[in-house]
Amino acid sequence: MFEVSEDQKSLIEMVHDFAETRIAPNALKWDQEQHFPVDVLAEAGQLGMGGIYVSEDHGGSGLSRSDAVLVFEELAKADPTLAAYISIHNMVVWMVDTFGNDEQRAKWLPSMTAMEDLGSYCLTEPGVGSDAAALSTRARRDGDEYVLSGVKQFISGAGSSALYIVMARTADTGSRGISAFLVPGDAEGLSFGPNEKKMGWKAQPTRQVIMEGVRIPAGNLLGEEGQGFSMAMQALNGGRLNIGACSLGGGQSALEKSALYLKERQAFGGPLTRQEALVFKLAEMDMELEAARSLLRRAAAALDAKSPDRVRLCAMAKKMATDAGFNAANSAIQLHGGYGYLADYGMEKIARDLRVHQILEGTNEIMSLIVGRTLLES
Repeated sequence: MFEVSEDQKSLIEMVHDFAETRIAPNALKWDQEQHFPVDVLAEAGQLGMGGIYVSEDHGGSGLSRSDAVLVFEELAKADPTLAAYISIHNMVVWMVDTFGNDEQRAKWLPSMTAMEDLGSYCLTEPGVGSDAAALSTRARRDGDEYVLSGVKQFISGAGSSALYIVMARTADTGSRGISAFLVPGDAEGLSFGPNEKKMGWKAQPTRQVIMEGVRIPAGNLLGEEGQGFSMAMQALNGGRLNIGACSLGGGQSALEKSALYLKERQAFGGPLTRQEALVFKLAEMDMELEAARSLLRRAAAALDAKSPDRVRLCAMAKKMATDAGFNAANSAIQLHGGYGYLADYGMEKIARDLRVHQILEGTNEIMSLIVGRTLLES
């Protein structure tokens, strides 16, 4: 049902070559130095990875969600951190392309699809995580401008992005009172907190986005007032698939490295592949990843087809894929023994990077809640 087509095989090969030559050799160094390689991102943009499912009219690649999950899995085999940021950037670009007017698309999309300009998605706040509809950032209309005040938390790319899509409250009517705004990175009154000290994802900046009376033209409203929460949730459906794909890529890399290690490592008079318990663990990793991969592709196909059950399937796929990826990375550390705990082997980095995937784009508990509520509402 989900066999890879010839065109998709060519796409995977192109992404693989780029990831293996430009990302993989530097991933550990970028992690240790907390370096955000914007030059390499621009190279990815030149290959079409800055607007994967954006229309070709504005520089996008015009690919499907089913294509996108293949791209992100391949990127994440080299580095889950950079792959995850490219996913977030694509969420921002997709929102501009999908909900923006002609003027907004013409202004932002050419440079963003090329990843010459980067984007950040600003929904989460310091006191508002999973309950996103309770956000308190305000946008007040003042003549031909909006004035934004508030703080956003855990924002990937903050301080390096040229565009911030900010969800802000324009009315006290719950989720229906939230609107989306295009905030340029050089807007007066916009500032950023220090780079967070994180467990993983060290090669991309994560900072607070602070708005103190930020004035933007009224034309920077994305869509109409009150549509922001719906836009944000629609963007998260695709984001959840991409983050799931990034988890599969990291987990697949951990599995392949573990299989190679067991074949090479000698103990008890022969290679570790003679130890059935270790071979069974490899098999469990492989089965979990393959099952999650099938569900992820099913969900991507549903999102492409705008199927009525796409939200449920995206939630399922996100939870299953992020759990499977982290479990594989954690098992890989165990299979490598003491070496798995050393930074030079790269296992601990994969585990650190993939752990946050079970939290962001909606925690896995929220994914279970979405699925459970769907059952009760039917």
